[in-house]
Amino acid sequence: MSEVLQELTALLRTEAMDENRFRGETQDLGFRALFGGQVMGQSLSAAMQTLPEGDWQAHSFHVYFMLAGTVTDHLEFEVDRLRDGRSFATRQVKAMQNGRTILTMICSFQHPEEGLEHQAPMPDIKGPEGIHSQLELARMFRDYFPEKVRDIYTADKPIEIRVLDPVNIFAPTKKEPIKYLWMRADGELPADYDLNAMLLAYASDFNLLPTSLHPHAKSYGQKGMQMASLDHSVWFHRPFRMDEWLLYAIDSPNAGGGRGFCRGQIFNQKGELVASVAQEGLIRYREPENN
Repeated sequence: MSEVLQELTALLRTEAMDENRFRGETQDLGFRALFGGQVMGQSLSAAMQTLPEGDWQAHSFHVYFMLAGTVTDHLEFEVDRLRDGRSFATRQVKAMQNGRTILTMICSFQHPEEGLEHQAPMPDIKGPEGIHSQLELARMFRDYFPEKVRDIYTADKPIEIRVLDPVNIFAPTKKEPIKYLWMRADGELPADYDLNAMLLAYASDFNLLPTSLHPHAKSYGQKGMQMASLDHSVWFHRPFRMDEWLLYAIDSPNAGGGRGFCRGQIFNQKGELVASVAQEGLIRYREPENN
């Protein structure tokens, strides 16, 4: 496991303050605010630590982002134990920073069981071999990034992401609102369902909302573009490993009212649908004033 992956797994594991309160630290990824994927992974971690004994697996969570978080202050998580049933357990998590709630999560856990199965087919997409990672591309175009975030954007990453036909964020052109990317953790992970679920929650927030900008020839790096996640949901369908390549197939069926809606399906290389994702976010563009 790489050093940056070790740092991420440690970051996502929240520290218990008492039986329903937890603490987490923050990390600066060079964005305008705290990365939402980090808070989702930590919220899931807090909820997992309150489950009764037994074999429980996260099967879904639904998040609303209330306020932008900062990268300079720690987080506190309050867990409300809504229900402990024979098959399902439900938790509500509030993530707070400086006394203000920045995120709320409802998450549900299930004892594994057998049942009827069907799934959508995996898209026929080129495998990850031979595709430049986002980190490699960032390093190629290092000088284009603002100096204050240049080192952050080009530093080693815990999740390797390879996008097919990537957008030039400095000079975007119109494209269909579809994106395919491969992702995996940078190093071998233990066979720990909870850890892999936290890492997928974290990684699912990358590349999703920007797909809604494709038809408009816009990118998150442009002046005048304001973007923020509003809500985010993940459903876990089948066991998976984040240290094996996963295909993230994303589309954006709608944009309007200053919001973009995106969906994602995540497949392993066997073609199994392991998770589904949905998100709506703010995509507000204001023409920059001429200096």
